[in-house]
Amino acid sequence: MIRPVNFSFNAETAVNNAFQVNDAQADTQTKAAAEFNNMVHTLRSNGIDVLVIDDTPSPHTPDSIFPNNWVSFHDDGTVVLYPMFAVNRRAERKPTVLQKLFSQFEHSKLVDLSRWEEKGLFLEGTGSMVLDRENKIAYACISPRTNLEVLQDYCAQMNYSAVAFHASDQQDQLIYHTNVMMCVADKYVVICLDSIRDSKEKENLLQSIQRTGKQVVPISLAQMNAFAGNMLQVKNAEGNPVLVMSQQAYDALTTDQVKTLAAFNPILSASLDTIEKNGGGSARCMMAEIYLPEKV
Repeated sequence: MIRPVNFSFNAETAVNNAFQVNDAQADTQTKAAAEFNNMVHTLRSNGIDVLVIDDTPSPHTPDSIFPNNWVSFHDDGTVVLYPMFAVNRRAERKPTVLQKLFSQFEHSKLVDLSRWEEKGLFLEGTGSMVLDRENKIAYACISPRTNLEVLQDYCAQMNYSAVAFHASDQQDQLIYHTNVMMCVADKYVVICLDSIRDSKEKENLLQSIQRTGKQVVPISLAQMNAFAGNMLQVKNAEGNPVLVMSQQAYDALTTDQVKTLAAFNPILSASLDTIEKNGGGSARCMMAEIYLPEKV
């Protein structure tokens, strides 16, 4: 997780992120830092190991709090760098972040997809893709931030199969990142099926989930708008799964949905109102999960 130093509303990303709202508050960074610190405390106090790296004031990176968009880490030692839509987000690929990680974790291979930026084509990491790592499936809703050709390049290099589809919000805008409408966990998938209008694409997606034996937990468009799709299942120190989400996301769930999810794993939530409003991302976006082997 990257502790922000200059968090603010990013006009460059707002052009295709309908979740962003500029609240024009002078204390946005202060509030965001407090929410960040509280989330880290919540995770650590529940036995989840969190590596926190402080962002640097220069270059200016207002969205650095969402590292999962520019990098992903894999259990075979592979590190993947991704092409970013907003020019000011490309500066988030700071060597100091990777140097810190590589001092603690082994890495054997670097796959750099950022070259696609030269062609104006993008794939923003595990925001653009929701990975079923066990079954090597990359679920992705196509948008200006998620290009099919780059997705296919990722899958070819990482030996994944792609399940691509289109998803739209209530205003018929393409959903900018797959991870706001879908979460893949070990035994279940939380997904806003109402956002997928094409019946063939929806059926193809559901068949893929069914083949993996995971239970579908549907959420509504309104729940998606409250970031109820932006969850991440992590593991605690004992290796047991825990589902992490924002307080807004948790509050949007029905009693039955909470019972269903809690039967699979404990649920952790933290208030992220400032981060969600200005950044257009939530709990899942703030966590770049580390699958790299740890150095001994």
